[in-house]
Amino acid sequence: MRKFLLIAVAAVVSANLSAQETRFGAKAGYSLSTLKFKDNGDSENTDPSHTFYVGALVEHKLSDKFALQGEVLYSPLGGKITEKVEEEGTFFNIKNKTTFGTILIPVSAKYFITEGLSVSAGASFGLIISAKTKTVADLGLGMIPGFEISADDERDIKDQVNTLNIAPFLGAEYALENGLFFDARYNMGVSNLAKDSGDGKLTNSFFQVGVGFKFGGN
Repeated sequence: MRKFLLIAVAAVVSANLSAQETRFGAKAGYSLSTLKFKDNGDSENTDPSHTFYVGALVEHKLSDKFALQGEVLYSPLGGKITEKVEEEGTFFNIKNKTTFGTILIPVSAKYFITEGLSVSAGASFGLIISAKTKTVADLGLGMIPGFEISADDERDIKDQVNTLNIAPFLGAEYALENGLFFDARYNMGVSNLAKDSGDGKLTNSFFQVGVGFKFGGN
């Protein structure tokens, strides 16, 4: 009986070790990013900023069903605001874009529904290394022929922004046998990015979809 138990334990340990695998890879894709400001129960969302992400990853498979994954990505996140008024020859157009140059460190746990299809949950720890806002304004007065004014202003606002942006996420991935994979995830920002905002809170959430490649390894 004892010999049988030892054989069974050895078989389980051997199977678990054989299932473990570490793979490295690279990924890139599209990000759709928005900012939300909440104050006294009211909230306002910016228009989405269409941008990109690029970086590297490491995946450690614990078993046939579970894995841990860590990544280092770069993405210029943020949001846009557009206001336009036009009436009887008078117009006022203003566009503002806020961009946070962010190094993202996502950490997630993955569950494999099938060999190639997995779902994941985790958190992305964003380090904001730069923050800029750019405003473009055009003004024209119909009652004064030829009266038009254009202004273009870009400012560094890094000293007004907190560095850490924590965003829990849910995602899914489909991988092919040759190492190519496609993934998507939604990151919901929970950190207040605005310094000295009083009771207000500025958060950054973003959706990512992309493609990557994993290299085999043990």
